[in-house]
Amino acid sequence: MAQGQRRVTLAGRVFAALLAISALSATITTVVSAYLHQASLLKEASMELGSECDVLASTLNVASDEVAELSSLDLGEMRATLITPEGEVLFDSLVAPGALAGHESRPEVAAALRDGSGQSIRSSATSGSVSLYRARLLTSGNVIRVSVDRTGVQAILFGYLRTLVGVLIALVVVCYIASRELSALLVKPILEIDTTHLAQDAPYEELQPLTNRLGAQQAELVSQMEELRAADSVRREFTANVTHELKTPIATIMGASELLRDGFVLEEDVPGFAARINDESQRLFALVNDILTLSRLDESERLRSQETFGVAEPVNLMAVAKDVVERMAGRADRAEVNLAIEGEPCLVEGFPRIVDELVANLCSNAIRYNRPGGDVRIWVGEADGRPTVSVSDTGIGIPEDAQAKVFERFYRVETSRSRASGGTGLGLAIVKHAATLHGADVTLESRQDEGTTVTVSFPQPVAQPLLERRASGESSSASR
Repeated sequence: MAQGQRRVTLAGRVFAALLAISALSATITTVVSAYLHQASLLKEASMELGSECDVLASTLNVASDEVAELSSLDLGEMRATLITPEGEVLFDSLVAPGALAGHESRPEVAAALRDGSGQSIRSSATSGSVSLYRARLLTSGNVIRVSVDRTGVQAILFGYLRTLVGVLIALVVVCYIASRELSALLVKPILEIDTTHLAQDAPYEELQPLTNRLGAQQAELVSQMEELRAADSVRREFTANVTHELKTPIATIMGASELLRDGFVLEEDVPGFAARINDESQRLFALVNDILTLSRLDESERLRSQETFGVAEPVNLMAVAKDVVERMAGRADRAEVNLAIEGEPCLVEGFPRIVDELVANLCSNAIRYNRPGGDVRIWVGEADGRPTVSVSDTGIGIPEDAQAKVFERFYRVETSRSRASGGTGLGLAIVKHAATLHGADVTLESRQDEGTTVTVSFPQPVAQPLLERRASGESSSASR
């Protein structure tokens, strides 16, 4: 709102509406009353004038001299005119006969000459009065016409003007008081709305859509606040865990390198210290990579956008799985674990690097938590019409009470085994967020001391012709 501009108040709107309606009603009532009053007066005066005209005609019909008879009568406010059949005025009670023009064309006179009686009403634009005329044909052939003036509508309204002004002034006062009280009465239920429970019924039906919309927005804000608090809690916990996880390899690297620098290491022990530094560097590198990947996945979920990873494209799950198996073969041999893959090519719409991270983390976990002589089986294909990748192992399994936590960041079922094998504790967290990015579902089945199966089911596959074209390039894709 512009500075200095007055805001419209509810009381002001109610006052203006009441005053306009009341003033209009009073004016219309006054005008209608004036017309009704005039109509009633004219009807009564016309009936009375007709009776007097009949009496006067009866008197003149027996008179020997009509003009003399009229001259001797006291007519009061009534005007009498005696007119010949030719329209000549023989007598007029107000004006000298010679000053009046012929009256043969007057409607009441013409009607009397034709039908025996006539009447008419004429208004005066100058005086605002209305003249009533009655005419009767006499036995002599002449016409006696009588008339009387009555107040017109304009005069009646002018007479009501002072009263109308007084009424309008009274209306202004009444409307001002009524508008204040009415607006307060209308606003009170609105002000009493409990803004913390907007799902309740609104005091007025017209406000229900507004309260429903506000309630939905409030619920959304509460949900967003809870999400922010949860995200903040996860962020703080993640930061603390990252700091802790980074300190361990850094401390080992610093300690070993200082001993080497200061010459406290025997020559035959140097390769061992160098190997330790290399192992911890590899672990640190893997941890940083996982943190960066997880951060990008978090950012994508927070912004509800996949632009961070570029444009989605068809990804051959079988080609990705074969590539992962080739990379993991050495690790599986060192862990004395048999690594196998089976299934058939199928495509998903997604981001190749992230799909690769997903499969690699599942395969890495299956090897890390297995036993010497154990098996890791990767299956790729369609299950229930959905592209699916499933990784099963015959390892140590996951206790039932821990299965809901394994997808949390830095959660390890066996901390010693994970650290010894270079695990970062972020693998399954990356799997969960990578699946979410692709709209996939993750299920986990595990029995302690028997093994674990993790299955990722992607949305419906892309068109079959594209699958066939991609399948033809499977060999080159697997050797990337």
